[in-house]
Amino acid sequence: MKVLVSLCVFVPLLALATAEEEAVLESILRDRSHIEETLRLAADDKAGDYAAALQRLRKIYHNSIRPMEQAYKYNELRQHEISDGEITSKPMVLFLGPWSVGKSSMVNYLLGLQDTPYQLYTGAEPTTSEFTVIMHGEKIRTVEGIVMAADSSRSFSPLEKFGQNFLEKLVGIEMPHKLLERVTFVDTPGIIENRKQQERGYPFNDVCQWFIDRADLIFVVFDPTKLDVGLELEMLFRQLKGRESQIRIILNKADSLATQDLMRVYGALFWSLAPLINVTEPPRVYVSSFWPYDYAPDTSRDLFKREEISLLEDLNQVIENRLENKIAFIRQHGIRVRIHGLLVDRYVQTFKERMSFFSDPELVFKEIVDDPDKFYIFKSILAKTNVSKFDLPNRDAYRDFFGINPVSSFKQLSAQCSYMGGCLLEKIERAITHELPSLLGSINSGKNPTLSSCEATGCGEKPKNRYRRN
Repeated sequence: MKVLVSLCVFVPLLALATAEEEAVLESILRDRSHIEETLRLAADDKAGDYAAALQRLRKIYHNSIRPMEQAYKYNELRQHEISDGEITSKPMVLFLGPWSVGKSSMVNYLLGLQDTPYQLYTGAEPTTSEFTVIMHGEKIRTVEGIVMAADSSRSFSPLEKFGQNFLEKLVGIEMPHKLLERVTFVDTPGIIENRKQQERGYPFNDVCQWFIDRADLIFVVFDPTKLDVGLELEMLFRQLKGRESQIRIILNKADSLATQDLMRVYGALFWSLAPLINVTEPPRVYVSSFWPYDYAPDTSRDLFKREEISLLEDLNQVIENRLENKIAFIRQHGIRVRIHGLLVDRYVQTFKERMSFFSDPELVFKEIVDDPDKFYIFKSILAKTNVSKFDLPNRDAYRDFFGINPVSSFKQLSAQCSYMGGCLLEKIERAITHELPSLLGSINSGKNPTLSSCEATGCGEKPKNRYRRN
């Protein structure tokens, strides 16, 4: 009887204690309503129009760009093969920076994972040793790296080239979340300056470069105690060269400093990064504390809140423009493939013109490859086409390219035509100048970008070969 009475008294007390703990927890947690409001997570996404546009974009790539890409082995020059998974993938947001600066905490905050069984592990010591990909799924589950690389429907299959040691350091987390329906987050291992590359067991910088090349937004995170720039961080900023428009610098844990100290740290951060970012307009720097707990007392709460909302608006802009960015990326890729095809065609044509009955093929082509300017290889492309000189690839890259691929294995563009398939050059030029801009225009005007009858079935029109000699 006494035990029963004790239990009757203890249970209400336990419930009262739990309620008090929840009240205390709510008082120290920050309000997250502005995240959903700024990112418009409650808005309906036009999934039908988006899927139709991606289908048409995929059709244009496979019909007009990929044939020349394969015919002239572009992937062996650039090491960037575009898969269907990459075309249909969501925008990727990449988190980079030194260890324990708050990258994982920031992901937890944006997704509301704090104090749940699914939050990313955080701590004062180096905690993230893997590349963690947080993506949308019907249920919460963990996906091993070897599974992600083996699934051709995903955009991560090219990561197999970095070896099994890396795939063991790659992990995916799927969860049903409104934000993950529109974007994918990638949390990276922190940079540790006193660690040698070989100690990681895989090419860390090469893996970072793979993600950098595919990221739509790159957050480089610092905190006030880790502003020193070592060799690994310097190498990382070299890899970011050319991607300055995607970079955002984050000075995290800003509420741990007084206002005067924060100004000094802000200046020190710019002083440290100035030699690494050689652009006229430096990347945007956000100063705040990106984690779920309330700001420290006596700090610039309003400033930090405005900075956070500004960052969320930046992220939302990337999400809203994801389709336009995808089309622009495929068009830029098509321009590079076209330039590569024109250059290989010029190399082949020059080789055939220089060859005679008594010539040694290897010596003739070695002379052409070693000094292409002597034979106006690159200048002829600039003179006869509307290619910019700033888009021309490195001349030395073609010495290595033809060292692997004999010039005799390529046909000239004038011979790359068929009755049903058309001419490779005409198809890729039509995609660059008409089809992709038209697709982009249909999206901006709000029209439904459905497939035309020719794109769906193919038009049986006899191609005109304007490069065939009469």
